[in-house]
Amino acid sequence: MPGTDPLPRPRKLGGYDFYRDVLGSPKLVVAPMVDQSELAWRKMSRRYGAQLVYTPMINAKMFANNQGKGNKSFRENVFNLAFGEEGGVEDRPLIIQFCANDPEQLLTSALALQHRCDGVDINLGCPQDIAKKGRYGCWLQEEWELIYEMINTLHTKLSVPVTAKFRVFPTVERTVEYAKMLERAGAQILTCHGRTRDQRGHSSGLADWDKIRAVKQAVSVPVFANGNVLFYSDIARCLEYTGCDAVMSAEGNLYNPAIFLPSSPSPCSPHPVPAGSASTTILPSLAQALSGTYKLHYELALEYLDIVAAQKTRTPFSAVKGHLFKLLRPALGREKDLREKMGRIRREQLDEYREVVLEVRERMETESEFLVEGYERSRR
Repeated sequence: MPGTDPLPRPRKLGGYDFYRDVLGSPKLVVAPMVDQSELAWRKMSRRYGAQLVYTPMINAKMFANNQGKGNKSFRENVFNLAFGEEGGVEDRPLIIQFCANDPEQLLTSALALQHRCDGVDINLGCPQDIAKKGRYGCWLQEEWELIYEMINTLHTKLSVPVTAKFRVFPTVERTVEYAKMLERAGAQILTCHGRTRDQRGHSSGLADWDKIRAVKQAVSVPVFANGNVLFYSDIARCLEYTGCDAVMSAEGNLYNPAIFLPSSPSPCSPHPVPAGSASTTILPSLAQALSGTYKLHYELALEYLDIVAAQKTRTPFSAVKGHLFKLLRPALGREKDLREKMGRIRREQLDEYREVVLEVRERMETESEFLVEGYERSRR
């Protein structure tokens, strides 16, 4: 039933009990991503090793007021309850993320969906201009009393735990003090993104793992590390360096949903193992890659389209196009005509997307025949 929890609900747990007994001690987590961590992508990510996935950020004010466009309500667009797929058995463990600046609106929204998730996360990290204008995300960093009230309200009134995702401050001391406040307010898991709110867009730079490590050492609840996890080889390095309980990937997952698998490299996106890596992954040879040892990006794209087509829940047109552009980025960077063809698709017609992907496959297979032949000749 859409109005009930499809999984047995244990008594409310917190901290490591919640992390272990409800979430299953996940180490590999997919980040909440606006218009990108939708149901179909969550399914795709789980197939390739993701152990916990977050929904896209939901605006609590708009959800509470059900501010929709056209014939569909806002609630139906952002989290479909009618079909029972979102938050269903195959979509768990799941954490639903909200952005907010009003404790009551946040509570109203969280209460409406708590029966379809394992926890509710508060976005304290979004650095975008729309977040600044709407007064949420990392633009609340100075409003500690408000943040405390929002977290504590959910902590005391929900049947599921509350968690928080935040960005670091310029200093380690302020970052640690902030994290401790979030823990005191009732956050049962902290996700620390190792960039400041000024590190965004072209100025994003590297995430600061030292600050993440300091947070981990200062609090008693589980901590997830977010930032600089772009390849499989980064996972072990991050866990070892920060001491965190899990890594959370956003960009790395979008360009390669198989990032959490040891055999995740593909000929479309090969990468060297960083010096001192704790991972044993090595760059595959060209022959291995082209012979099918590793899944090619066009195969991942076709698989994603199959998932979208098979489910009842609608996948936004913008999400489909965004995922395909990222998955096929190496090929579309060269095949300009196919990139333009993809960009011209304006309707939610999966067949048109599939046609472009199949054209990518045909060109890659033709090219690979020459590459493998040349590679084998060079070894004789």
